[in-house]
Amino acid sequence: MTTRLNKYIAETGFCSRREADRLLGDRRVTVNGICAGTGAVVGPDDVVLVDGQPLRAREVQKSTGRRHVYIALNKPVGITCTTESSVSGNIVDFIGHEQRIFPIGRLDKDSEGLILLTSNGDIVNKILRAENGHQKEYLVAVNKPVSDEFLRGMARGVRIHNETTLPCKTSRIAKFGFRIILQQGLNRQIRLMAAEFGFRVTQLRRVRIDNIKLGALKPGQWRNLTEQELRGLLPQHTDW
Repeated sequence: MTTRLNKYIAETGFCSRREADRLLGDRRVTVNGICAGTGAVVGPDDVVLVDGQPLRAREVQKSTGRRHVYIALNKPVGITCTTESSVSGNIVDFIGHEQRIFPIGRLDKDSEGLILLTSNGDIVNKILRAENGHQKEYLVAVNKPVSDEFLRGMARGVRIHNETTLPCKTSRIAKFGFRIILQQGLNRQIRLMAAEFGFRVTQLRRVRIDNIKLGALKPGQWRNLTEQELRGLLPQHTDW
């Protein structure tokens, strides 16, 4: 039984199907020592290398015994967190998963980093209803030197969308960069908060959602959540 090579690469968790097509177009993938092109197929005994290195297969859903898919993606800039197939660059087509999956929450098109997706619509609603209880950590670059006054003001709360944001934690990580930990998720919240102090966000990357960390995932790569991560995210939920 053969599988399209881009699908095979995506299912290892190495990258999305779209990224796999780019690798194939750049002639960076070989099958049994021969450079493979777009549209190539592979069988179970074929040896696939990317940049000369073997792909490390991720744990597949069947081995976990789970009813649903739960994954963490390092979303690149330019991908939109929507299931609408009519939207170019939507997150579902970008991943190209064999099951129907949904993003949990959002990460705006201009931002990058950790976002969770699942095939379990019930858990999406549970997490979103409890959104204010989940910590989300971001690394942010801005266009001006970060001051103590700016950090204190952000941490106290800022008036946006006709409401004041909840108190949060901030810290300086570089002359033009800071870390912020939120427990809410208003639309474009960090960018609007920073703008109130005359700062423009030039880069925004989410690196953690509660106990789930971005870790070594490269932009476009995804992985299955572990049992420990799932139980930490929703400790009262048992039907995975």
